[in-house]
Amino acid sequence: MYHILVIDDEQSMRDVISEILSSKDYHVWQAAGGEQGLRILQEHHIDLVICDMKMSPINGMEVLKKAKGIKPEVLFIMITAYGTIENAVECMRQGAHNYILKPFKINELRFLVQRALKYKELQKENISLKEQLREKYKFRNIVGKSPFMQKVYELMEKVARTDSTVLISGASGTGKELVARAIHHQGSRRDKPFIAVNCGGLPESLLESELFGHVRGSFTGAIKDKEGLFQAASGGTIFLDEISATGSAIQVKLLRVLQEKEIKIVGDTKSVHVDARVIAATNRDLMEEVKEGRFREDLYYRLSVIPVMLPLLRERMEDIPLLTQHFLKKHVVPGMRNQKTISPEALDLLIHYSWPGNVRELENTIERAITLSEGPVILPRDFPDNLISGRQAYSDPQSRCLKDIIREKEREVIKSVLIKANGDKKKAAKILDIDLATLYRKL
Repeated sequence: MYHILVIDDEQSMRDVISEILSSKDYHVWQAAGGEQGLRILQEHHIDLVICDMKMSPINGMEVLKKAKGIKPEVLFIMITAYGTIENAVECMRQGAHNYILKPFKINELRFLVQRALKYKELQKENISLKEQLREKYKFRNIVGKSPFMQKVYELMEKVARTDSTVLISGASGTGKELVARAIHHQGSRRDKPFIAVNCGGLPESLLESELFGHVRGSFTGAIKDKEGLFQAASGGTIFLDEISATGSAIQVKLLRVLQEKEIKIVGDTKSVHVDARVIAATNRDLMEEVKEGRFREDLYYRLSVIPVMLPLLRERMEDIPLLTQHFLKKHVVPGMRNQKTISPEALDLLIHYSWPGNVRELENTIERAITLSEGPVILPRDFPDNLISGRQAYSDPQSRCLKDIIREKEREVIKSVLIKANGDKKKAAKILDIDLATLYRKL
């Protein structure tokens, strides 16, 4: 039931409005003036206030201002005569939802009330969705207790409190976008947009138009002006995934955004200021891309103000049981009373597999097993054949030559040191006691 407060110093008007709105869906309160109305508003839950503009000693404008100080979320419909329309418009500027002119029709008032309450419901849904997003992308929802992940959590918490540009590095499937969303939703920009764009999924000409927008007639097919994603992300965050896939022309424009906080729309000569935090991600070594001449060095340093490196899943095997339980809960079969469990033998298979597809591959494997398993417990037979054969190749040293085993161990050590050094290759080379050129060659 909605609670509506009618504030008017004329008893007859209050009675008429109460009669019009008499319904099982509405409970109507009456106040003979501003002071009584504000008292009711303070003491009771009110969804909507219908308030006359012309009252004394407190007029409708003053009631509106004071009410917004008490309960900003309460909606107002102002009642005004023809001669005071300007005052009604001023009330809209002060936060009123709408106004109605005297004399008004019954259906007109009902329509305005229904529309206002519908708007209130949408507001509630919006707040609820934002709360759900914030809860979904809390740092604790990024599963892992390994030393690698603890370092990632610590860095994420510090990063979320800033507006610094972040570069997230990691192989495909390690959760780069999940980390980017968590940083956004736990930061000061959480109530503004988070816009993700895959830089490797579009041709360069189309990507330029998507990122920076275009004006009508700037190229064949540009039949109207288009707002770019940097403008759409204003106040929020833009996530540039696969940043290494961008060409030189886009890289120059991105450098300008990071340096000057402005963009040039395709086909326009004016610069437009933008306020969007940039988080980029790459599954390649950008410094190596710089050395090969495929990525601008100045852009690299602008992007990697705060580098975050995500480990491979096989580098944090102790997290696999936790991740498995997380995915078992996430992918519960509709209508099933209890979630499925996993047998010790099946879990052992997961722990000893190499996971080339990282966390994404693990999630897909669990979801598939939940769907295909016939009983309440997931067994080894519910996994694909390549997982079983891959586990054997990974866990049995006799199936591989000594060179492969040494290379794999060396790789694990280098990755571990790089994570401890937060991606600083010079520092990592010093810890490993090798020169920088040797480290690059091994990478």
